[in-house]
Amino acid sequence: MKPRALQNFRGKLARGESVHGLWVTLESATLTEMAVALGLDWVVIDAEHGHLDWKDINEHIRAGLRSDTVVLVRLAERSTSLTKRALDIGADGVVIPWVESAAQLEAAVADCRYPPEGRRGIGGERATVWGQCFAEHAAEANEHVLVVPMIESVAAIPNVAAMCDVDGLDAFFFGPADFSSSAGFSGQWEGPGVAEQILELKDTIHSAGKYCGLITTSVEDLKRRREQGFQMLGLGADTGLLLRSLHASLQAVGGDRLPATSLEPADGRAVQLPLPQPPAHMQPDREEVITELNEGEPVELQAGVWLTPLVGGFNTARNLTTGIVTLEPQASLDCHRHPGSEAVTVLEGEAEITVEGRVYRLAPLDNIVIPRWLPHASKNPNATKPSRLHVALAMSTPERELVSREFTRIETPADSNGLPGFERVTRFQTAKRVGGVGPGVAFIDYFNAELVPGLEMSGGFARFQVGGRLPSHLHDFDESICIVAGEANCLVEGRRYALANCATAMVPRGRVHYFINESTTTMDMIWVYAGPMPERILIEEDYLVKRGKTTS
Repeated sequence: MKPRALQNFRGKLARGESVHGLWVTLESATLTEMAVALGLDWVVIDAEHGHLDWKDINEHIRAGLRSDTVVLVRLAERSTSLTKRALDIGADGVVIPWVESAAQLEAAVADCRYPPEGRRGIGGERATVWGQCFAEHAAEANEHVLVVPMIESVAAIPNVAAMCDVDGLDAFFFGPADFSSSAGFSGQWEGPGVAEQILELKDTIHSAGKYCGLITTSVEDLKRRREQGFQMLGLGADTGLLLRSLHASLQAVGGDRLPATSLEPADGRAVQLPLPQPPAHMQPDREEVITELNEGEPVELQAGVWLTPLVGGFNTARNLTTGIVTLEPQASLDCHRHPGSEAVTVLEGEAEITVEGRVYRLAPLDNIVIPRWLPHASKNPNATKPSRLHVALAMSTPERELVSREFTRIETPADSNGLPGFERVTRFQTAKRVGGVGPGVAFIDYFNAELVPGLEMSGGFARFQVGGRLPSHLHDFDESICIVAGEANCLVEGRRYALANCATAMVPRGRVHYFINESTTTMDMIWVYAGPMPERILIEEDYLVKRGKTTS
């Protein structure tokens, strides 16, 4: 323990100054040496997440000895034994994760104090100079030890005022990501409403004469957090700071990218970081079009089979048609084929799709994609209820050719995923969900040229949790987005549209846009690209602001 460093730390806070620090997750003690050499006020050694063992922690603490940098250890949990160990090897204090009540905090403070105020045991380690300074250390440790609780759960909100009354505290630290997760926005740094809640709690803590801290995410965020009144400011984690620097350098030479978003083998497709503005060669030449379901003029394809077009050449879409097909009870569409591929997704009821005699029975949100020129037929097998389908065709103007050839009927298994090299079936209940596209959003890839070689279009399903959204982006092809459940807001270069009940957006090539769920329930969409792979180009959201437009 370093009483002078702790006094300097508390003195700066009392004078209204900010104290700056580094969050350490890597094993090299050189990182802490660098922080000390740069005169940082504090370092937190993270023993909760990551791979640091006690040998690594000990080396970091050793690197901070005889300096004015306070060295804290974030424990894996509130624990008397872990606290003793961290303080015995020389930590100036501890950071306690996930504190939700005053009782938990009182227990954490007791862990850090020698009796009679607490239950810390006397150890013959570095803190007592290996037993040579028992009396001296015990006389000053209770006064100086720093205990920093982390507010990482919405369950703590009603208890923060009482936590501020616990004796032996100076500062609270916020964990926005875990706080967001506990609020139902897993994977987001600050989900909807979370930023406002943290600021309100900060004010409560300040009014009690205590201080607040958190990790900042950029230089701009550092400045903003200081202006908001946070004083214990993390400049970043070691890994985050290194990556920031690497990204900045790579961006300067046009080679920036994101790594794979999982530990699966790399698929060879780089995930690019946002561009400051759209590429010059992708200037749009058409406006977006929003079509409500009741605006389309239904076309009877066959007795009892109606198509309501939503996207196509009639509203300037290129190489893409989408619409809603309704089949009355037991209605059917005779065998036919198209010069472009077709995708069918069941929205309501059930459907029987037959491809060259192979019969597939589909339930809601199951999908089948049929490559061009492959003969197929559709039927609603239900005798009392209509079925409703979302259909997509890789052509601006639908064309079909009736097929008179008879095929041998083959009943496929209920879990069949199609015939490799021909049609592909995606069963919604067992389909692979993919995250990482946007906070609060999970995707299912129904079809693309990787799943079905030679396919001219790509598409899938997306479910947006409350607050879920996509980043600003554009495509090198037209897109159809149909909201099949819930409500969505679509923003295209600052223009806002509310969509529900199969309302569909046709967003042309080159238009910057994103979708967000600002309702109180989940939202589902079916998206189709007039391109063979689901590729997008991310654009910095500041681009719209700089052009004098709003994206909110």
